[in-house]
Amino acid sequence: MRFYDWLLHCYPTSFRNEYGPEMRLLFARRRLEAQGPFGGAALWISTVAEVAGNAALVHLDILRQDIAYSWRMVLRAPGFAMTAVIIVALGVGATTAAFSVTDFVLLRPLPFAEPDRLVKLYERTPGYSRLELSAANYRDWKLGSTVFESIGLYHDAAANLVGAGEPMRVMGSAVSADLFPTLRVHPRIGRLFTPGDDQSGAPGTILLSYRLWQTRFGGDPDVVGRQILLDAEAFTVLGVMPQDFRFPTSEATFWTPLRFSEEAYVDRNDNWMYAVGRLRSGVSFSQAQAQLDVLAAASRAQYPADNKDVGANLIRFGDEVSEQSRLLLYALSGAAVCVLLIACANLANLLLARALQRRRELAVRTAMGAGRERMIRQLMTESLALAAIGGGVGIAIAYASVPLLNRLVPVSLPLATTPTVDLRVLAFATVLTAVTGMAFGLAPVMRVGGDADLAGLREGARSGGGRKEGARSALVVIEIVASVVLLVSAGLLMRALWTVQAVNPGFQSEGVLTLQTPLPLPQFGKVSVREAFYTRVLNDLHALPGVTNAAFVSFLPMGTMRGGIWPVSLDGRPVNRSENKNAFLRYITPGYFATLGIPIRSGRDTTDADTHDRQNIAVISESFIRRFWPNETPASVLGRTFNFALKDRVVAGVTGDVRMRGLEREAEPQVYLPFRQVDDLFIIGYIPRGLVIRTSTPPATLAPAVRATIQNIDPAMPVTDVNTLVDVVERDTASRSAQLRVLAAFALIALVLAGIGIHGLLSFSVSQRSQEIGVRRALGAQSADILSMVIGQCLKLAGVGVVVGVALAYAAGRSMQALLAGVKPADAATLTGAVVLAIAMTAIGSLVPTLRALRVDPNIALRAE
Repeated sequence: MRFYDWLLHCYPTSFRNEYGPEMRLLFARRRLEAQGPFGGAALWISTVAEVAGNAALVHLDILRQDIAYSWRMVLRAPGFAMTAVIIVALGVGATTAAFSVTDFVLLRPLPFAEPDRLVKLYERTPGYSRLELSAANYRDWKLGSTVFESIGLYHDAAANLVGAGEPMRVMGSAVSADLFPTLRVHPRIGRLFTPGDDQSGAPGTILLSYRLWQTRFGGDPDVVGRQILLDAEAFTVLGVMPQDFRFPTSEATFWTPLRFSEEAYVDRNDNWMYAVGRLRSGVSFSQAQAQLDVLAAASRAQYPADNKDVGANLIRFGDEVSEQSRLLLYALSGAAVCVLLIACANLANLLLARALQRRRELAVRTAMGAGRERMIRQLMTESLALAAIGGGVGIAIAYASVPLLNRLVPVSLPLATTPTVDLRVLAFATVLTAVTGMAFGLAPVMRVGGDADLAGLREGARSGGGRKEGARSALVVIEIVASVVLLVSAGLLMRALWTVQAVNPGFQSEGVLTLQTPLPLPQFGKVSVREAFYTRVLNDLHALPGVTNAAFVSFLPMGTMRGGIWPVSLDGRPVNRSENKNAFLRYITPGYFATLGIPIRSGRDTTDADTHDRQNIAVISESFIRRFWPNETPASVLGRTFNFALKDRVVAGVTGDVRMRGLEREAEPQVYLPFRQVDDLFIIGYIPRGLVIRTSTPPATLAPAVRATIQNIDPAMPVTDVNTLVDVVERDTASRSAQLRVLAAFALIALVLAGIGIHGLLSFSVSQRSQEIGVRRALGAQSADILSMVIGQCLKLAGVGVVVGVALAYAAGRSMQALLAGVKPADAATLTGAVVLAIAMTAIGSLVPTLRALRVDPNIALRAE
């Protein structure tokens, strides 16, 4: 019988108490009637099956009753149910969306085999901690290392794809033959590069991305072996990479071999390559760095002139996310935590208020014989139902929000997909809110228990204070604290964004259209050919209505390519890398400074007379003077000579500073050279391809005419990256703006939820103290006395929450100081604004309860019991 008694515990307690004795007697009779061991076994088998089936039906019937009762309770208090659902939905949705993006960028492994063994290799100098590699140093370090299983080299590439429809500009990468084996990727169709494909003079070969294969070649399975033209050079398609493969960025659509000749390994100052290595099994990151330090020291000893102070820097492949992007995501996750904390506190407050209102109801049920287990089941069903509905709405919010946060994902990561809702985060947020709902939803039954005394019946409107009031007040303080932290954080980032946007970029962005004309090689390898193209394009553009000026430049300010540094040699002295004597190189056509509104401080602009057979001149920026001739003025440096881009140059002009690499970067030394003063097929990476056009009409309206003009001159020339310069500048702060909008939305949600919490607490407090208020009114208390009582309680909560919140907000500001662009974490205006908003939110939340307290009728209040 002991086992049968254990089986009866499958039934609910109420059912077992009512029918248990009768079921035991029936089972005992059946045991006596069972004949032999087979009969006993058959009895136990049938009994277990019967108990399991019947117990499940009983539980389902009780669940049906509980759900029906819960639904009636919802209909009786729809405002409570709606509020609880909204709170849960906002908490689950916001948290899941934010942490899904953070996990996607910072935590989830990159889509390569054993990504923890992949590293990137850089050079390190006193001026740059992550400097691109020179091919010569790369080869020496690769040959001398034993810590890598394999290592490959690559650099970004772009080309005009012609002969397969309309000409288009495609982005890709030139890679060494051992790069893809290092990443352990295999083509979808075809084969990878072999060492023979990567030799100097080898025929051109290419691998296509799945995206380019589908969009440009229609997914043709016979594309392998087909010849295509990139910049007028024929390439044979070797294969198509997998659909989810992206490297080195998500924008790459093709890969070609490097095909380096021995000349590429001569100049150790030619830094423009990237390397990816796979560590051998059992080799730690620190061991690999230690060996590279030894190899770099050997290079410094062997090549003291070129490699002075040059070291090696190893970076984990997954750590390429910039510090700013990391901090933006961490701030977003912190905001999500605050919202979830506020949601849970608000839900707990809401359920505590409802629990206190239902204590008498539960006491009556207890007195009438309702068991503790039965009431717990009922309250759990109600709480879980609300959590389930709220969680369902939260899931919908998360799925709708995650795509909107895609702007926060750095485009430099080799990720093929966009962020999706992370099921682990979703489960955590849902479970947390469900547990909160159950814990505080069961509060009344924990007080009433199963005691059928009359204590609960005697509790009237005066109950609900004491420890319960203190617990609810503590929850509201938590909400105010989290709200203040979010408000201050959003305010600091808003001030930082305004500070960045107020920075003078050094040029006038309004009224300028920008685009790229990718001049293919070898067609445009000669200066004379480029000159003819520039002349015709610029002449035809000046004939368009509204065009006031136009010019070509190597790289646009704040454009895709923000680098391009070259060593500067002064007074014939050799370049010393430890002195960080570098400047940015731009070739320009005459009129570039006038087109962008860059002021010329002294001297002149480049002119058509600056030809190859004339003296080599340069126009430098004021930051160049500060770096290299700190004791000179823009007027005094005119005529000074320096060596740059492998030739001696004479300073012909000085311009104002331009923030080429973004509004948050200091203006760095710039050297502008006449486009004619370069040898044919020399420094080809700096051929002016960017076109800037100043117009008196809206720039965007000019784009079709500009495109038609260029294609009329060269039908095979694709026109790409058509943008207004205003959009280019705004794009520089786009990630900040997107993150700020999300954080502001979280702060608004926090304010609303905290306001609901304040309103709920004070409303309940007023309703519970209505008899007390009535007595006070009957004894002569004035409206001002009642007002000070309610407002005083509100201000106490607000004061505690604001003080603690400001302290935590200051700590949060210190942790994200790198994002603040010079704004102090203790910025007085931001802290004041946050405090005012928090107090205003508290006042609004207390408005209705205060008015209700002032309208309490003493006669009605005294008769309430």
